[in-house]
Amino acid sequence: MTRCIVQGRIVLTLACVLAAAGASARISNVTDPDAPRSLPAQGPVSVQWEDPAQFSEIRYSHNPSESRRGHWVEQLARYLREQAQARLPAGERLEVVITDIDRAGDFEPQRSINLQDTRVIRELYPPRIELRFRRLDAGGGVIAEGERKLTNSAFLHTGRTDSDPLRYEEDLIDTWVKRELPAPVRAGS
Repeated sequence: MTRCIVQGRIVLTLACVLAAAGASARISNVTDPDAPRSLPAQGPVSVQWEDPAQFSEIRYSHNPSESRRGHWVEQLARYLREQAQARLPAGERLEVVITDIDRAGDFEPQRSINLQDTRVIRELYPPRIELRFRRLDAGGGVIAEGERKLTNSAFLHTGRTDSDPLRYEEDLIDTWVKRELPAPVRAGS
């Protein structure tokens, strides 16, 4: 009897794990109709993005089905929000709309069948992000606004060696945030 209860619990636990995995794996492509187009409201930085199906990363890719895979747009939006919130002065708000992304590297068509799903990172394929933004003061007045085209043709020489697949795009965001927002005010400075 005890053995049946233990097996039943194991089956129930596995069913719960599989159901949870199915729920989180429900959206597997950035272009899925149910995929979000903005981050949930949280803090003074809002980030939205236009339809990823129109992004250069997918439209001009040699392997668009692989370029669609994953949640990379949302991951970059979260990274942007985190970096901007760390530097945004108290009381200010920042509204960002990502209008285009072309990730570093590409899927080269002459590669063998075994490597067709492998992103090749070469200087020929620098990362690029385009965005619109509005920086607002506490009263809602516009401090700054505009459009920016972020790119770095020397992206392979930044010295960053981690294995994060979005590291080159994150570097673009870091550079923009540091340029656009003042350094955080340190207590006692």
